[in-house]
Amino acid sequence: MKWGWFILWALIMLLLPLIMEDTYTICVLSIWALLALSLGLMWGFAGILSFGHAAYFGLGAYAYAISAINLGESTGALFLAVLVPALVAAVIGAMMFYGRISDVYLGVITLVVSLILYKFMNATAGDVYRIGDARLGGFNGIPGFPLLNVPGDPSAEIWGTPFYYVVAVALLLCYLVARWVLYSSFGRILTGIRENDLRAELLGYNVPLYKTAIFSLSAAMAGLAGAFFAMWSEIVTPGLFALGQSAEVIIWVIVGGLGTLVGPMAGAAILGMIKLLLGEQTTIDNTLVMGAILVLAVLLIPGGIAPQISAWRKRRMQRFLSSRSQQSGRRRRGRQSSRDSQ
Repeated sequence: MKWGWFILWALIMLLLPLIMEDTYTICVLSIWALLALSLGLMWGFAGILSFGHAAYFGLGAYAYAISAINLGESTGALFLAVLVPALVAAVIGAMMFYGRISDVYLGVITLVVSLILYKFMNATAGDVYRIGDARLGGFNGIPGFPLLNVPGDPSAEIWGTPFYYVVAVALLLCYLVARWVLYSSFGRILTGIRENDLRAELLGYNVPLYKTAIFSLSAAMAGLAGAFFAMWSEIVTPGLFALGQSAEVIIWVIVGGLGTLVGPMAGAAILGMIKLLLGEQTTIDNTLVMGAILVLAVLLIPGGIAPQISAWRKRRMQRFLSSRSQQSGRRRRGRQSSRDSQ
């Protein structure tokens, strides 16, 4: 994405609350876009597919809720919501990548981690399951925790349109971080690892370290999205770790465009909006619709939405330049003929 497009995107996000009065919807779409960006960064540019990416989304949400209850405010809780998933991912990633786990088993392990967390959090009903003042609540989850507040003033809650702007700024900053990472030497090495990790290792790069680092960074972004989702929904439940949540993120990335940063966010926004619209009725199952969209997207736009739009723009530009070149050539020939006739 060129800087002009980025500025346009930022302006659109800035003006959205003026166009759409329902900031509740655009806020959750931005949160889902951040979650999709986190997986798209890791999968699209490092070749690491996590089938249990919802684990870090849920960890961020639970870390925020538990910390906010114990701390009584959101600033430290938000920091822990990013730190906890990043540390967990660093430990799991180090074991997988330094253990030379193959891609198939890597996917299985990430899926199992998510399922374990889902089962465990469902089994935490009762007063014995608590961390400080926060009861885990089992299937019912944790409600009633402090929401986002102005740093240093727990009584000044940030909600509605101001909360949307906080989420939007966080999304834009995470995009810039991802872009900076990819255009740095670290990102170029990641691309090389994705293409051929054995060759990268023979060139002297510490492949497991690079994979662990991007795995942890992706988890940190997912944790931030989870914290914002907890504030948005005002409750966290084990459903955040569910397999369906992880599957949805994968679908968002595929439909939006794997190997791009904008694509996963666009896929999350479009499919998320469809999900919200379908949620208002009970005739059609959401999972069935999402599955059908995935099949159609793979068949009709195999590269995803963003790459198809980019290719269409390039074709239009090539035709435009070709047309201009032909017109210029005809004018030159016309002037030459005129001089010859004189």
